[in-house]
Amino acid sequence: MSTPLGDFIRAKRDSIQPESFGLPVHGRRRSPGLRRSDLAARAGVSVEYLTRIEQGRDRNPSPAVVNALADALSLDAVERDHLRHLAKITGGACAGRGRPVPPNRHVRPTVLQTLELLEPGIAFVTNRLGDVLAYTSAFEVLMRGIGLLESRAPNLTRYVFTDPRARTIFPDWEQVADERAFDLWLGPSAETSEWFRAELTPLAGAEFTRRLNRHLPPRPVPFRLNHPTAEQLQWQREKLELPRTDAQELVVLLPTDDATARAVDRLRRQPDRMLRAVN
Repeated sequence: MSTPLGDFIRAKRDSIQPESFGLPVHGRRRSPGLRRSDLAARAGVSVEYLTRIEQGRDRNPSPAVVNALADALSLDAVERDHLRHLAKITGGACAGRGRPVPPNRHVRPTVLQTLELLEPGIAFVTNRLGDVLAYTSAFEVLMRGIGLLESRAPNLTRYVFTDPRARTIFPDWEQVADERAFDLWLGPSAETSEWFRAELTPLAGAEFTRRLNRHLPPRPVPFRLNHPTAEQLQWQREKLELPRTDAQELVVLLPTDDATARAVDRLRRQPDRMLRAVN
């Protein structure tokens, strides 16, 4: 049985062209990317051991081996963090995890105060599952009419994969879907991620499940949205990770062009502006 760690290493290996590492390409290849023997040699491990890791038969490689594989694959900082996280949860799976449980949805009062200071900006508090836990009034105005906030417990991941409007609202739907599936591996915990995946899989179908084991971090791109009452809007996203005990992050959307800034200004002038927290 494969593991998240093995899936990631195999996916990353398949994405690398041998010539980019100065390795020769010999004739026709049965699979794309870097050969297992080439990666093993670069990492200083045996092919047999690398095979056991990729196939999930060894779930507890040492930190030294994990770091050697990261170096051998030339991972960037984001990919290295993800590799270490997968090594941790893969080892935890071997020891046995706790019962899957929903995440904590409580937002600390000081975080809500921080969010209020960002008015009239567009900002919200979320977690890696995509729960929208609190937001500014400008965020509510921006999302009005697209369906995200219609649920009593709004969730961006669920919206992207199950609401037909999402494919129209997000012109880069494939990118957004990749981001949402990738984030599930990062928390809030292995137990809550497992709970959420089990809940969403029957509803979201193949578009969701085929992304779960892809593991390669999506490249960062501007966030675009086709607003129902405005032209296409585009933002950069700034994310502030809150303490690990919160397992939440504060996200601020910043307009990337004058057209978006003007459209946001018009939307902000609408009435019923107040900070929202989702209980």
